[in-house]
Amino acid sequence: MTIYTRRGDTGKTRVIGSIRRYKDDARVQAYGTVDEAGALIGVAISVLGVNESMTDVVGVLADVQQMLWDVGADLARVDNPRHPYQTPENAAEIVERLIDHYQEEVPPISKFIIRGGSPGGALLHLSCTVIRRAERDVVHLEQLETIHPPVLVYLNRLSDLLFVLGRVINFRSGAGETEYAHSARVFR
Repeated sequence: MTIYTRRGDTGKTRVIGSIRRYKDDARVQAYGTVDEAGALIGVAISVLGVNESMTDVVGVLADVQQMLWDVGADLARVDNPRHPYQTPENAAEIVERLIDHYQEEVPPISKFIIRGGSPGGALLHLSCTVIRRAERDVVHLEQLETIHPPVLVYLNRLSDLLFVLGRVINFRSGAGETEYAHSARVFR
């Protein structure tokens, strides 16, 4: 089997339900951004996977990647009863429990945190921003078409989880955090 089909050469792609859409369609944009986030989380896993103290976080991230495939499938699905939704109704609740668990590991914050730190922590902070873009794409899509509601709630919680996990990775690696300080000294 070949990887190329040539069916996308005209700028269209097929979504679930055999409907062809332009590749810049809001639905295609939304699941494309989710796919991008999943790939970026894969990069984070590859960086974190070499450190035994990060095994639990790597496991969570692997589960997130799996769920993002379900989210992407739900976003690629035009309302069609033959193709049931994959994202569970309680997906956000599962993420909330993870947030609560991992947030206990890091000190409370009172100011905004500048994204960065260790390579793994920085990648999770970047993943958080890509998930937030995916959420914006889904909000745009929701104004045009029907979506599976748990998808939007899950993405909203997932960005919070990735932020917390970025902090956890930085804390465990001793990278520390930089708090936002109104304006950089160089500009004063």
